[in-house]
Amino acid sequence: MDEGHQICEDWKPSSGAIENHSMPSSKGGKGKRLWKKVKYQLVEYHSLPAYLRDNEFILGHYRSGWPLKQVLLSIFTIHNETLNVWTHLIGFFLFLSLTIYTAMKVPSVMDLHSLQHLPDLIKRADLQKIHALLLTCLPSLPNMPDFHRLRGELKTSLPSVDLLPSLSGWHILELLTKCLPERFSHGNHTDVSVLHDVKEDVANMIAPLILRPITRWPFYAFLGGAMFCLLASSTCHLLSCYSKRLSYIMLRLDYAGIAALISTSFYPPVYYSFMCNPFFCNLYLGFITLLGIATICVSLLPVFQSPEFRSIRACLFFGMGVSGVAPILHKLIVFWHRPEAHHTTGYEILMGAFYGIGALVYATRIPERWKPGKFDIAGHSHQLFHVLVVAGAYTHYRAGLVYLNWRDTEGC
Repeated sequence: MDEGHQICEDWKPSSGAIENHSMPSSKGGKGKRLWKKVKYQLVEYHSLPAYLRDNEFILGHYRSGWPLKQVLLSIFTIHNETLNVWTHLIGFFLFLSLTIYTAMKVPSVMDLHSLQHLPDLIKRADLQKIHALLLTCLPSLPNMPDFHRLRGELKTSLPSVDLLPSLSGWHILELLTKCLPERFSHGNHTDVSVLHDVKEDVANMIAPLILRPITRWPFYAFLGGAMFCLLASSTCHLLSCYSKRLSYIMLRLDYAGIAALISTSFYPPVYYSFMCNPFFCNLYLGFITLLGIATICVSLLPVFQSPEFRSIRACLFFGMGVSGVAPILHKLIVFWHRPEAHHTTGYEILMGAFYGIGALVYATRIPERWKPGKFDIAGHSHQLFHVLVVAGAYTHYRAGLVYLNWRDTEGC
């Protein structure tokens, strides 16, 4: 009895310590902090619930069983998903900046070699406004030493303007020459830089008045698809460890983002290549859109999430990318004589290489398969896949700028 009484007495202080754990005492505060430290520590692969077991070659530094607040704050801590979150989050802000930049950039300069199309374009221009602007004279001429060379450059750049019947008796070339100073200093050399500035001034005044920029929605659709994919992926890697249900939702969103990026990547090349041929334009756009929707629907199936379907997921998305070969080849056949066709195709081949290598790395889980546990924090396949996706999307953005410049200059 005395022994039992002693056991009870020994137990009571411990119980009291537990009860006082929540009290604002120094001892209780230390115990609470210690408990949190133990509770929110990273765990190894074999301790994970089944829904978090995706890559057996990444052995440690997993988050599991954390409350939502701690999961959100883990974006600023080190674990095996940190770089997965930040590689695509930085990519999202990159494309957000590019979208804002593209929206603010209004085409204002036209290459002078493209002014050979001026007779066709100027019919839609505000001639009176051009007249008024030209009469204000050009800002770059005060020290121009070679008037005759400038006049020759303008005649070469604007060969048929004086012959246009639509100008109602006044001539752009004459207005330009009247704007020039009557006297020039004669030197032994020609100021080429000043001449170049003059040509740019002429182009800057005329181009905005006669150019009608083509629609931008295919380009913005691609930028939107890229931002959606990158943000969805980053959010998925941050929050999927919270619960099985949230993991399921986030993975569905991630797969939808990948399908959206691939689908919208075809919008600029297809639309701007075949904008003058509505049949093929609508055919290719409709096909890739339906294929993207079908891929998203398949990705909603629960079985699609299983690790054993990793290769099938990679092949499905890779197949979406390969479907773009047809419109690219068609573009090359139709516009083989155009340098823009070759330029954009080069970008598209590079983009395809980035995406293809990324899908291969994702499916094979290289390099962590070679040295399990060595690439838990940095350098594993999914991080490499993310970097390659951002590189491929940026390459496609550069191709889109070439398309816009091409069609803004020449139209349909």
